[in-house]
Amino acid sequence: MATANWNPLGDEYYRKTEIYTMDWIINGNVDLSKNRVAAAPFAGPIALLRDDSKVGRVSNTKPILYIYNAAGREISHMRWSSGNLIQIGWSNTEDLLCIQDDGVVLVYNMFCTFKKTFSMGDEAKTLKVKDCKVFQGFHGTGIAIITNSLRVFIVNNVEDSRIRRLAEVPGLQPSFSSWIILTIDRQTKAMVANGSELVQIDQGGHYEVKPFPPANWTEGNVIDMALSSDKKYIALYMSSGLIWVGTSDLKTKLWEFNTKGAPKPLSFLWCGNGAVVCHWDTLMLVIGPDKNHISYMLDGPVYLVEEVDGVRIIGNMQHEFLEKVPDVTLEVYKILSLAPGAMLRQASKEYQNGSQKADEHLRMIENKDVAVDQCILAAGHQFEPAEQKELLKAAVFGKSFITEYSPKKFVSMCQTLRVLNQIRHFSIGIPLTYTQLKLLTKEVLIDRLVLRMKFLLAIRICQFLHIPDAEGVSRILAHWACYKVQQKYESDEAIAHAISQKLGDTPGVSYSEIACKATECGRDELAIKLLEFEPKASEQVPLLMKMNRNELALSKAISSGDTDLVYTVLLKLQDSNSSDFPRQIRNMPMAYFLYLQYCRKQNRKELQNMYYTEDNYLEDGLCHIIDSFSYERLEDRMCALKDAVIRFNKSKNEFITKQTEEQIKLLDMQQKFEEEFNRHYIDLTLHETIHQLIVDDKLKQAEFMRKTFKVPDRRFWWLKINALAQSHLWGELDKFSRTKKPPIGMEAFVDVCMKHKNPDEARKYIPRVHPENKVRCLLKTGQLKEAADAAFENRNEDELNIVLSKCSTSNPGLMERIKGLKAQLSKK
Repeated sequence: MATANWNPLGDEYYRKTEIYTMDWIINGNVDLSKNRVAAAPFAGPIALLRDDSKVGRVSNTKPILYIYNAAGREISHMRWSSGNLIQIGWSNTEDLLCIQDDGVVLVYNMFCTFKKTFSMGDEAKTLKVKDCKVFQGFHGTGIAIITNSLRVFIVNNVEDSRIRRLAEVPGLQPSFSSWIILTIDRQTKAMVANGSELVQIDQGGHYEVKPFPPANWTEGNVIDMALSSDKKYIALYMSSGLIWVGTSDLKTKLWEFNTKGAPKPLSFLWCGNGAVVCHWDTLMLVIGPDKNHISYMLDGPVYLVEEVDGVRIIGNMQHEFLEKVPDVTLEVYKILSLAPGAMLRQASKEYQNGSQKADEHLRMIENKDVAVDQCILAAGHQFEPAEQKELLKAAVFGKSFITEYSPKKFVSMCQTLRVLNQIRHFSIGIPLTYTQLKLLTKEVLIDRLVLRMKFLLAIRICQFLHIPDAEGVSRILAHWACYKVQQKYESDEAIAHAISQKLGDTPGVSYSEIACKATECGRDELAIKLLEFEPKASEQVPLLMKMNRNELALSKAISSGDTDLVYTVLLKLQDSNSSDFPRQIRNMPMAYFLYLQYCRKQNRKELQNMYYTEDNYLEDGLCHIIDSFSYERLEDRMCALKDAVIRFNKSKNEFITKQTEEQIKLLDMQQKFEEEFNRHYIDLTLHETIHQLIVDDKLKQAEFMRKTFKVPDRRFWWLKINALAQSHLWGELDKFSRTKKPPIGMEAFVDVCMKHKNPDEARKYIPRVHPENKVRCLLKTGQLKEAADAAFENRNEDELNIVLSKCSTSNPGLMERIKGLKAQLSKK
């Protein structure tokens, strides 16, 4: 009967449900009273370690740390060989936290595999830890300690082990009676019972004496404290045996309960947010408002674990769960309940028995939607599959009388219950409640199954719940593969084959991550085999470099065609093996070419070294020429060019050798000109230098350069007439034009005069222009009439047409004259 284990507590009901008969009784008796016990929340694993202080004797053998699932089935064990333990506890990611008296925290997974360690500070190491608490806060799982100097230190998150010191409690006595960690308003504080005072301290160095106890208080000091799971309420256990319950700020009292002088309980904690649980050797009290309580007699030692919606009771023989009966369950199952869900459940039972009363019960239900919803939700809160089925059948029965009812809630609950029933099986041992699963989420549940290496079940749940592969199956397979590479007794070939067969081309699975795990396990050859299945070179190459397989990494990078990736490997190769580096890449054309490109821009010295090593004198010389332009001192530049000449001579390239020698000669002459004329010449080209000398009226020096560098006549004449015209040395220009017959023609003199806007000077040269070019020159100087006459003399009608096209309508007389000249030519 579903209500057989219900007990009233005021207006509420509480039930204690047996979850498991502990599996550890098969392999030997476990006595919780002789062990340190720690159980992870959300139906997590149980850790046991022999406590010599409870046994009453000191053993020479090191104790064994056992880890069981919630059903008492062993997961792992190890011999504890580290320091003296003060406390063991669990993180919210199900890592075991072992806190030693020197403040060292050792972190293990549930398979007793060491993960990491950190310290709670130098003071803890020097003065030792007096007491310790593991707590769940906004930042994750934290650890708080009190050292023997009575100072409090906390780590808010074991994943980020930064130590914070709380304020000191003035006058705190070593025999203080109790302390608790408060995680309220996203802050972590501690409350310490110091004699008759409660003092709250925080990380900012502040302390506050709380307004408790009230005046004329005769119930003694606080000897134990408990904070509710929602952080809103606090329960205080007084030395007189009184239990005071109020808001967490201690400003409002909710209720009191007198245990009539009972000693400090072994456990003092909340059951949900509505009741407080006290546990002594043979008695457990569940205490609620208005002095209501439930008494449970105990037949052996138990360990209590606070959950968000109840308390897990772990005994030597069995594992039970105490919780407040959910409201919807109470409405559906309570005797004489007229709730829609209760009526529907009764109607369904009558229908299955073939009774006509089913119709009567159905007619009494005004809101069948609510009735169906209540039965569905109540099914979620039941542990027994038979009771779940009964309620779900009632829901199906009720749905058939509703025309428009979405099946989503029903389908979702069926899926959830199937998952819950699977994980509650003793072989898995995760007895989550429906409420806990909603808070934990199914995604986190999948993670916890993966942590337990229940890969097949996790995959089937993902497929059953239609979780996307990237978040479900693919991720689980990746975890399975990471676990697989840790198998020491299988060969690399066998493991690589098994992983490739199982994973194939599964989307979302990174072979490089699996290979990285293999390298962490010291199996580099296996990692290389796994990387062969990785399609992305950008994932292969970094790991190969990490393993110092640089040549293979370079080969993969080249095959990918990704130049950035090739550069990454090349630079790593250069740093790791600089002497042998050129030989390694010489037979890889793409890598060699890219490295040369890199050196041209980033490392000129290395580029020269490579050319020198390979006897590539031509390219080596070109490097010296390019580098010469980067030197500020002319002497350095000349040295670089002379080095280039040496290399060009070795390369037997006469042309480039001669060009470089002439450049050296040019720079030498430019330096002398600068010193002599106090004007900038260096870095000008040969033509620019000659031009500048003529502009500066240094005609003898210009002539000397012409002869030295064998500048052709036509080029020199062009340079000189441009420079003379630019300098407005018209007399020198005329004089130069008469030295000999110009190789560039007299029309060039007309052009430079017009270029520098001196048409009068240009006209002086027209009579000496060759007849066939005279018309063009006359047009340039604007002499249209003379151009027409010259065209007529040349008897060239095309030239007359050109002149005519240049005439404007403002000169009709000239236009008529040209037309007349054309007519005369036509007659002849």
